[in-house]
Amino acid sequence: MDLIIKNGTIVSPTATFKADVCVDNGKIVAITADAGTDADKVVDASGKMVLPGAIDAHTHLAMPFGGTISSDDYYAGTRAAACGGTTTVFDFILQDFGETMVDAIKRRDALCAPDAAVDYAFHVAVKDVSNGLIDTIEDAVNYGVSSFKVFMVYDFGVTDGVFYKVLEKAKSCGAMISVHAENKQLIDVLTERYLSEGKTSAWYHYMSRPEFVEGEADIRAIQLAKSLDSKLYIVHLANKEGVQAVERARNEGYQIYAETCPQYLEFTSEVYKRADGRNFVCSPPMKGEESRLALWEAIKKGLITTIATDHCPFRSYEKDWGKDDFTKIPNGCAGIENMYPYMLSAANEGKITFNKAVELCSYNPAKIFGCDAKGAIEVGKDADIVIYDPTKDFTITNDKMHSDCDHTIWEGIKVKGYPEATYSRGKLVFKDGEFLGERGWGKFIKRSSSGNL
Repeated sequence: MDLIIKNGTIVSPTATFKADVCVDNGKIVAITADAGTDADKVVDASGKMVLPGAIDAHTHLAMPFGGTISSDDYYAGTRAAACGGTTTVFDFILQDFGETMVDAIKRRDALCAPDAAVDYAFHVAVKDVSNGLIDTIEDAVNYGVSSFKVFMVYDFGVTDGVFYKVLEKAKSCGAMISVHAENKQLIDVLTERYLSEGKTSAWYHYMSRPEFVEGEADIRAIQLAKSLDSKLYIVHLANKEGVQAVERARNEGYQIYAETCPQYLEFTSEVYKRADGRNFVCSPPMKGEESRLALWEAIKKGLITTIATDHCPFRSYEKDWGKDDFTKIPNGCAGIENMYPYMLSAANEGKITFNKAVELCSYNPAKIFGCDAKGAIEVGKDADIVIYDPTKDFTITNDKMHSDCDHTIWEGIKVKGYPEATYSRGKLVFKDGEFLGERGWGKFIKRSSSGNL
């Protein structure tokens, strides 16, 4: 036996119980009341919780945007993930025009494989479905990438007609389509108006993309999916109107999933009035308090099924490009190291249960995206394990983080409880504030068809 974790409290989505966990060759091989001590390594987890590693199903590592590249490459991003208890990271591949989906995957995997410190998977962001490229979605599913994204915004975003075709193709081959839902034409109109009026501060990033701009697109995306009875995953849901649209569709029996991010649960649009407001610029932006409260309520009601980060940090000098013009601020914030501690702290403070935190951050993304060996402390699963100390008080500061970014929007936020150790397939990769993993340890996860929650 390689490892026995003794005397801890195991948390699953449906149960909390004390037991020992036995690990051999990277797998959980037994869960028992008393495993003894016959192992190469025995860890006493008395007073601690034993949790499945989190799965961050939404990151943008080494991503080109706004004339630069996000500050965390595949090593820095996965290193930070490990130090926050996240053991599987999904990154988005932007398909090039004329490129097949499998070629896009292979191109990006060649960058990721030598650097990833925890296991990883991909979604492909679809740009081009012309000349038979839409049929390569099925090839990618067969290759082990069963999830794809369409953007309703940005210059490379798709039209509603292309979105419809992608949904149709996905339904035929068992793929999951996720969507960044905002109304591009409304954003363009509002942006042009504010710039012409000399309204250029970070506040007008929010004003150019207010609640209804996202809400309208959420409704439209759901209507397209409903018309085909196709499943749909809405990324980074941040507004009350979108929550209501998800609720209606789910009550009608449609397979609509929604993800939100910690930044939308913690902050409101008021951050854009701060002196450092440009650091908070991401798309969609944080919304008003009514939307923030609606997201928490949606979590409690089961309307939001996953938490992810949309991790896409840029350095301060790059954010400063938009000091006098919000359109020049690279969009994105750090969060990959903060997601699990933040949601577990919410559980520690009684906002949700620990079972719900595990469900949102690990179990549900594993089920939805076909990570069959991930997402639970169960015999036969990968030994992706977090030992969590619920008594530890922790204040987030950038100097304690393991990202390559030079600031964090979470500066000064206090969380109750914190990961003490993280294991990736049985390998200790984080302990007591120190990264112990290695570049290239992470494996590419080929997945089954998506959407089986």
